Amino acid sequence: MSSAADAGQRTRAERFRALHRPGAPFVLGNAWDVASALVLEEAGFEAVGTSSAGLAASLGLLDAEAVTLQDLVEVVARISRALEVPLSAHVESGFGPLPSDVATCVEQVLRAGAVGVNLEDVRPGSAELLPLEAAAERIAAARAAAGGTGIPAVINARTDVFWRKVGPEEERVEEALRRLRAYVQAGADSVFVPGAHKRTDIAQLTARAGAPLNLLATRDLPPLSELARLGVARLSLGSAPMRAALTTLRRVAEELRGPGTYKTLTEDVLSYPEQQALLAKD
Repeated sequence: MSSAADAGQRTRAERFRALHRPGAPFVLGNAWDVASALVLEEAGFEAVGTSSAGLAASLGLLDAEAVTLQDLVEVVARISRALEVPLSAHVESGFGPLPSDVATCVEQVLRAGAVGVNLEDVRPGSAELLPLEAAAERIAAARAAAGGTGIPAVINARTDVFWRKVGPEEERVEEALRRLRAYVQAGADSVFVPGAHKRTDIAQLTARAGAPLNLLATRDLPPLSELARLGVARLSLGSAPMRAALTTLRRVAEELRGPGTYKTLTEDVLSYPEQQALLAKD
């Protein structure tokens, strides 16, 4: 990586960090390849993230670290070269059981061009949450690895307390906060609680987590205007854009197999010249 590239990446990292303003949520569009990332950038998204489920699906694999770290690094490198906006990499649980594995993972995706990472507190290869101390150690390893690159990367610490429905519902806010505060103390810059959608829960999380709050767009989530009022800083789209694209393809197939017409295939879609022009940026 040249010094000029280093300077450009540091600038993008600083831009990405500055986007995390409680009460002024930005939307992180999640992509799975270069073309999807460029569509999001062209649409005006201020930053793009990778989707682990989207990347896995593009390779014919299931989510949850079925892809290899090499797969992720290669996609991050391709997308980061194509984009002008900041790119954050979802590194799942860190691709290994040890904090040193997390450090290796974070260093590699940052060297590939990412300026942020999203790290889960799920035990690798399992649906169970890591013990709090072990999860915090992994955040600390990610922070140290990022520091070693010289890139002011944003470490986004994710807890799956709500997503996995851990424990009684009435205890989830306190359990999530217990974890999030430990992750912030270990070096996280922002915190991510997918599955949280109730206004009272969101208000508690924004007020007490100790770092900007990231939520996941779901059917039950309040609109952006209300998330702003509640103090949210970031909204991720997750695998939904990829699933929406697959849904459109399914509708194209159903229409052709049914009435044999082409409306879904041809109306309000990117033209071939538009698609080529988009990729010409790469």
